[in-house]
Amino acid sequence: MRRTQAPITASTAALVLSLTGAQAALADDIRAGQQLHADNCISCHADMVGGDGSGLYTRDNRMVGSHPELVAQVNNCNVNLGTNWFDDEVDAVVTYLNAEYYQFDE
Repeated sequence: MRRTQAPITASTAALVLSLTGAQAALADDIRAGQQLHADNCISCHADMVGGDGSGLYTRDNRMVGSHPELVAQVNNCNVNLGTNWFDDEVDAVVTYLNAEYYQFDE
């Protein structure tokens, strides 16, 4: 019976370490996305809706209604602003916006 428990325990430990690593990577993406957003997006959004620009994400008639639409909108802004973000940077901004404002299932 001990032999059966040892692999289960090792598998459980590996899963916990994997999830911890995934959580750390998610937190890194959120921080990176937040910084890219602060550096590139806030001034335009504040001009559009006033304040700190976050009203763009929280208004009743917001244009983004799903995760794919959020990805498309961030890509649209990337092209229109000429930020030339790489895919991982777009993904980081999407991850930040989704965590902060939208909470869409991916």
